[in-house]
Amino acid sequence: MSLYLLKKVGFALAESFKAFRLTPSPRLIMTLLVKNEEDVLEDNLLFHKAMGVDGFIITDNNSTDRTSEIIRKYKEKGWVKEVIEETATNYEQKEWVDRMIWKAKTVYKADWVINADADELWYSPSGNLKTELSATHVNVLNCEMRSVYPEEGKPFWQWDKMVKAVSEPELYDLSLYSLFERQNKKVIHRATCYLQISMGNHKVTMFPKRSEFGKIRVYHYNIRGKQHFMEKMINGGKQLEQHSSKHGGRHWRYFYQLYKEGKLEMEYERVIGSPTFDKLCKDGFIYVDTTIPEFFKKICKD
Repeated sequence: MSLYLLKKVGFALAESFKAFRLTPSPRLIMTLLVKNEEDVLEDNLLFHKAMGVDGFIITDNNSTDRTSEIIRKYKEKGWVKEVIEETATNYEQKEWVDRMIWKAKTVYKADWVINADADELWYSPSGNLKTELSATHVNVLNCEMRSVYPEEGKPFWQWDKMVKAVSEPELYDLSLYSLFERQNKKVIHRATCYLQISMGNHKVTMFPKRSEFGKIRVYHYNIRGKQHFMEKMINGGKQLEQHSSKHGGRHWRYFYQLYKEGKLEMEYERVIGSPTFDKLCKDGFIYVDTTIPEFFKKICKD
């Protein structure tokens, strides 16, 4: 066991007596690991601030678009508490997120932490994420993820079509890793008794730990058009080739191999189900959910 992990275990033991206490007015910090997210980052910050997030810690991993400019804008406004410029190219995602969580806990005194990606919107039906966090005795909330179908030529927050998992993808000629895969849950966790986050932020190790499914759900815009998909899979695949571990990122490795074979662009249509779109709609695998567009209309009015 590393000295760093031993230190965290020591903290957890010292804090264990308050692991499941109610927190009436919790301080909520969101961590974000970003790379070239200019198309979604500003709206992500606006959305989550309106949802009750108190501050953001952002790790920027070698962005070359306007991402850094957007981060500076919201750091000047006081929303972004700290920016970490990560120049490594080996995508140590778990380590980088863990570093932000520890800062949220020890420097910014967070009660709860959300570890998000720029393409995720964490929504509470109450209109404020803290409503549920302040009312629970658990220290981990599991959250449902909903994949959003991409609509070219419109801002992502206007998209109103969700997808359901397709158990027999071969009937719809879908890609091995299509938009219609089953989505794993995401977690929100307390800072108290935190030990370790998993790759992808789907699980968290706490000591002690008590979890439940909550009402908060995550709208996931993981595919934002063909160009974005191509760039994301190529860049992600290159980084994962340098990663010390062969675990995680299976879909990136799969698509990167197709890219090297000159087949990635063709595969994109099977990823989003374009050839069988009407059948997918008819069979209920694509459905309408206007939650996010309606919330953004409210933000604009306010």
